[in-house]
Parts: sequence; C-alpha cells; structure tokens
Amino acid sequence: MTEYGRGPGTEPWHPEDPLYGDAGWGAQQAHAGQQYPYGGQPQHPQYEGWSQDQQPHYGNQQYPQYDGQGQHFDPQQTGQHPHPQQHQGGWDATGTHGHVPYAADPGDPYGQHPAAYGAEQPDLYGTEDAYPPPQPPGHRDPEPAWDPEGDDGHPVPPGDDDAPAEPAERRGKGRKPVKSKKGRTGCALMVVVLVFGGGLGGVAYFGYQFYKNRFAPAPDYAGSGNGEAVTVEIPKGAVGADIGRKLKEAGVVQSVDAFVSAQLANPKGKSLQDGVYTLQKHMSAASAVELMLSPKSRNNLIIAEGTRNAAVYALIDKRLKVANGTTQKVAAKEYKSLGLPAWALNHPGLKDPLEGFLFPSSYAVGKDQKPKDVLKAMVGRANDKYTALGLDKKASDVGLESPWQLLTAASLVQAEGKTHDDFRKMAEVIYNRLKPDNTETNRLLQFDSTYNYLKGASNIHISEAEINADRNPYNTYTNKGLPPGPIGNPGDEALNAALSPTHEGWMYFVATDGMNKTEFAKTYAEFKALKDKFNAN
Repeated sequence: MTEYGRGPGTEPWHPEDPLYGDAGWGAQQAHAGQQYPYGGQPQHPQYEGWSQDQQPHYGNQQYPQYDGQGQHFDPQQTGQHPHPQQHQGGWDATGTHGHVPYAADPGDPYGQHPAAYGAEQPDLYGTEDAYPPPQPPGHRDPEPAWDPEGDDGHPVPPGDDDAPAEPAERRGKGRKPVKSKKGRTGCALMVVVLVFGGGLGGVAYFGYQFYKNRFAPAPDYAGSGNGEAVTVEIPKGAVGADIGRKLKEAGVVQSVDAFVSAQLANPKGKSLQDGVYTLQKHMSAASAVELMLSPKSRNNLIIAEGTRNAAVYALIDKRLKVANGTTQKVAAKEYKSLGLPAWALNHPGLKDPLEGFLFPSSYAVGKDQKPKDVLKAMVGRANDKYTALGLDKKASDVGLESPWQLLTAASLVQAEGKTHDDFRKMAEVIYNRLKPDNTETNRLLQFDSTYNYLKGASNIHISEAEINADRNPYNTYTNKGLPPGPIGNPGDEALNAALSPTHEGWMYFVATDGMNKTEFAKTYAEFKALKDKFNAN
C-alpha cells in the first residue's frame, strides 16, 4: 500500500485512542453538531492496520487543525485528534458515512472550513465584508422570515419578487424590515382585471353586433303601410340595395337589408325597373316589393317600340301637365343641344331631326321636370344603346354607308314587321332592294309605312296613281333608296335584326290577312300570288 506524504509533527493514532472502536465513538455523541476540522471533512478512524502515517495528506503539507470552537489544535501536544461530527444520522451499518464536501482552498476566506483568528487566515468577522457569513459551496440561504409589518399591514411572504434588494451599505449593520410592493401589485392586478373585463365586454358587444348583422332579421315594418302616400323615383340602373336605399330615405321601408331580402325572396323581384312609383310609408319590405311589381304603383312614362316622335311629345305634355305642342316646339328648337351624336346631325329633308332618338323604354318623369330634361334623358338612353350595338362601325357590314342609314333601316323593319320572326326577313328585303343590281324593284322600297309617316297616319288607302304623283322624299314609291331619316323609334329586336338579316333571297312581302300575318317571296311571280291571296281576304 502506497504511503501518502505527511507533514511534520504528526503522530499515528494509538489503538487504544478513545475515538477508536465502537465504545470511543459512542462516548463522543455529545459533540455532534460541531464543525469538522479541515473545512468540515471528518477525520477517518483507523481501520485494519492503517496508521497515522498512512492517513492521506495533500501536497505534502499538513494543514493547521482547529477544534470545534475555532481554537488551534495540535495533535502532538494533546495526543488526540478532533472529534468527528456525526453527519446526517451518523455512520450506517456498512461502515460508510454520508457525503461530505471536499475541503476548500485554505487561502479562500469564504471556503468550507471555519476561518481562524490568527495570522494564517484574515479575520473577516466584524467587518462589512463578513455579511453574509461565508457559506460552503452548494449552501442555500434559508428563506427569510415573513415581515409582519408589510406596506399594507399584512405579512409579506418570503421570496416576494417585488421586495427591493437590500442596499450594500446596510450589510453587517443590522437588517431592516423588507418593504413590499404588494399594494402597487394589487393596483396593477386591479387594472389588469378591469382591462381584461372591459376586453371581454367589448368582445361580447362586437360578437353580438356580428351576430345581429349576420344572422338576426333585418329591421322591418309590419303591414302594407300607414296610408300616407309617397312618390319614389328609382333612377336608371338602380338595383337591389340602390332601390332599398331610395325607399328607406322616403320612409317606405325600415331597412335596406329587409328590402333586399324581400326582393330576393320574390320570384319576380329581379324584374323591378327604374321609374316613378306611388307607395305608402311604413310598408313591410315584402309588401313594398309586391306593390312595385304591380302596374298600380307604376307612374312611369312608357314609350312603346316603334312609337313616332309626335306621339311621344304628346305623352310628355300630358305627364308634365303643359299645353299641347309644348314639347314638340322645344324639340324643334333645342334638338342640337340634347346630346345627338355627330352622325345624326345635318341631314336635309328631315321631318323631325329627333326621330329615332327617343328610345322606347320606361322613363321616370316627375311633375317638377321640364320637357327638355325628359327629351335629354331619352336621347341619352338611345345613345347608350346605339353605342353598345356598334351602329357607327357595322353599317358597312350590311352594305350601308352610315349608322344613320342603319338606324333608318331599323325603323322600317320595326314599322313593317308584324311578328318577331318577320324582322330578320324584313331586313333582308330592305337590303336586297337597295342593291344597285336590283332589277325586281329598281332600288325602290315601295313601303306604305314611309308614306304613312309622311301623312301622319297609321294606315291610309290611296290609289297607285295618287301615290305615284307625290314626290316627297318620304314617299319610297317615287324615290329610290331610304327615306331621309327614321320613321319611328325602333326597339332592341328591330335593331338586332337590322344588324343580322337573313340571306335567303327575300325580295317581296305581303300581309296576306291584312293584319298580322306576313308572307315573303323571292320572285315577282310569287309576289303576284301573295297579292291575290291578300285581295281574296
């Protein structure tokens, strides 16, 4: 067995040392609780022949030894070694003992062994550096006692994070009670609770609003109105919510959403049009939709397809309650300022320069309007329609020179056609007769409708001799080509037919029943047969 180096002045333990053996150890139980020599590490009793010379020493140096009271202890003078302290319940039955930390560096004033009051170790007690006392490694300070006099008079529990750290200048000079910030913490908690509570209230409020807006029924009146009549003008292009806003502003319905829902729920709701309606205040949305779909509520000026301008002027006079002829005079005087396109101006021989531009539709004409305002609205709608159809670009596609001629042809289709199936065939008849190589009629249209327009009549009976004697430009029996301008206001179907005629070689037509049935022919012989059929009827 290797022998460790030892310092001078050490002597081996004697076998009869009272600390050796069970009796010696048991006699020293009263010393339990004292610090171990060498910084708390117990001296090992001698086992099976180990001598003091075999006791381990560190670095060939014997450290000074001290008793449990911090006094220098010399084993050579006393013949005894410091008493070991029982550690954590003493030695166990196997002869081993609990874990004891290693001895600290003796030069470390805060080491694990007790400091001496001598030259070997500096005296740190009684100075500011001595507080808190040196503690062994791994040592945890005990939890501080509760301060019975906190800011609010309540005990302050240990470990309160809000307690301020004790200033360094107070160390070693007596500790003062630790002040707590519990009062401020309570206020902060109260603020958090209030903010959190307010947040919950806000969430609940907005949640309710979201539910009400998304799922709850929209505000709506009950019944079919309170008996107070009101006139509402719905502008062109208004749909759904636009109509609902107008009705709500007039006091008819209670909410826009209720009206939109009622309109969607009604199978005919999408057919609502612009115009002037006579309704009642405080109507349920459903009853308002029903009334607007009824002709009883409509107060619009309706212009039928093919209506001539003279008839339109008379309708405007009646609606505005002005003298007969007032609107016609305004049209003759103001037609250039009503918004006509450039291609519709400066055509000689016209009976009415606005003919063809009072587009057939439904117009909201209120009692406060003036004739010029109504005419301007009609011309504007015609412009929109003709631009959308591309009249200014498609005339050459059907062999015509200008959009003005195309509009004029469409007015003839509207006037001569009896049924929807007639329109495209009628357009082909017009274009075939206008062709320079037409030998059947020699470019003469020979339409009664143009002569009727000239006379301001619907259906006149006149002899061929009388017709052939009239040289007016609107007389297509005596003048080749188209009349000077439109002879009425064509609608959508007539316009589309003029843009897309048939190509079957039709050259003649006859209303064989004198009313609604029109039959077509390609040759003069076929035409003679149709004429005989007409005469027979």
